[in-house]
Amino acid sequence: MNRRRFLQSTAAFSTLSAIEFMPWQTIGAFAREVDDFVRGPVVKDHPLLQVSKHVWMIHSPDGFPTPENQGMMCNITFVNTAKGLIVVDSGASVQIGEMAIRQARRAFKKPVVAIINTHYHGDHWLGNHAYVETYGESLPIYAHPGTIKAVQGVQGNMWRTLMEQWTNQATLGTRVVPPTHPLEHGSELKYGDVTLRMHHFGTVHTPYDLCVEVLEDKLVLVGDVAMDRRIANMDDGSYLGTLKAYEGLEKTGANLWLPGHGKASAQVLQWNRELFEGIYRPCEQAIKDGLGLEEAKKLVLRDSRVASRSLDTKGFDSNIGKYVSLAYLEAEAAGF
Repeated sequence: MNRRRFLQSTAAFSTLSAIEFMPWQTIGAFAREVDDFVRGPVVKDHPLLQVSKHVWMIHSPDGFPTPENQGMMCNITFVNTAKGLIVVDSGASVQIGEMAIRQARRAFKKPVVAIINTHYHGDHWLGNHAYVETYGESLPIYAHPGTIKAVQGVQGNMWRTLMEQWTNQATLGTRVVPPTHPLEHGSELKYGDVTLRMHHFGTVHTPYDLCVEVLEDKLVLVGDVAMDRRIANMDDGSYLGTLKAYEGLEKTGANLWLPGHGKASAQVLQWNRELFEGIYRPCEQAIKDGLGLEEAKKLVLRDSRVASRSLDTKGFDSNIGKYVSLAYLEAEAAGF
């Protein structure tokens, strides 16, 4: 057993022994102290890059959490306004949040005044912990009402546990800090010279995705509604809902799309639309022709929209079977 594992197991044993004799009023406070004591390592600095006049991002080069990247898999975005900084998606741990705060303090002489979490997957909101530690528990954290409820419920602790497992405990010490302020489709937040408009199109990547439009920059932060050379996890989502959302997003008149994973570009929606059409439409046709799942998968892999992206899409080989299965089930349900 290495030193880190020994400390973790010793701390856990000591905690269980102490709790037995502890007044119930102090158990919550004690648990928080233990979380603060047993923390994963510091995350190395990642550069802060300017994307548009008001938008800066810390780009995450990895698409999936590993012990090596310590959960650094999601882009973290700062919107620089006259009233302060707005964070869109805070990262997958308190350590990642602390890294982002260090970078923001070097670049800007102003505080973070709000956070927006685009959806309930933990790589987009577990970093909230670092911001309330730094700027106070009253810091407003915005999200769709469904996201707030999900993080307050099962999704919160589930994602904290999953991130610890996937990173070999590198995210230890992260506390679940749910969003607190609800935002609906069409809601606007004005911060001096910048207006942020929210877009919600129903079930896309999850049932509660928010896309954040920066009106002055003609830019939309799309969260995981679209990604750059990575297929969005569709376990909680909908292919048809995603394609419908792209139509809605294009009506904004924006010309730059900033995804939660990958680089910002004007082609992000087009790339994703063609890939999703290439996965879903062959499954739709297979259902009409009475073909089974394996035949549908063969049709998908032969589709030029899918085949042309297979080599440069992260996680393609290990995930395409699941994505086809989900598309087939959705097409089958839509056919009834």
